Amino acid sequence: MDQDLPHHTGLEARVADAIAPTLADLGYELVRVAVLGRERPTVQIMADRADGNLIAVEDCERISHAVGAVLDVADPIPGQWVLEVSSAGIDRPLTRRKDWNRFAGHLARAELNLPIDGRKRVSGVVLGADETHARMRLDDGAEIALPWQDIRRAKLVLTDALIAATTHSADTTPPEKTN
Repeated sequence: MDQDLPHHTGLEARVADAIAPTLADLGYELVRVAVLGRERPTVQIMADRADGNLIAVEDCERISHAVGAVLDVADPIPGQWVLEVSSAGIDRPLTRRKDWNRFAGHLARAELNLPIDGRKRVSGVVLGADETHARMRLDDGAEIALPWQDIRRAKLVLTDALIAATTHSADTTPPEKTN
């Protein structure tokens, strides 16, 4: 698994494959694609700035225009659809190996497609990830390896420590230029 790319399947994988190169060219990284609904589906795109700065409304607008054009041409979704673009936020989904490694030491919850030791939902401290597994230390102290293909979704838990870590990293980013 490429640590910079989120794991998607089906329609969401086709959308991700279509838009990821454009996002990279614009200086963004794809965090997650979700396609919700049937009649007029909503395509949700979560992105990060590649330079590590926080995403602003203007970034979302820029992504929306570029991604909308790419999806119009690639046409992976039949019929009409709605596009929503957002930042990953503080209590972000963990979709890439680099996310699991970046947020090691923070609390997270994961939902699995297949049970491990009889459990489809787990929570605990993120320990990092490698090419095949994401790792957590569960509340009972046991360590668990989650195979990438079996992770349905994973997300950080909003805690004071996560807020402090996110605020600290935001404090170290240079201020945006103003005219």
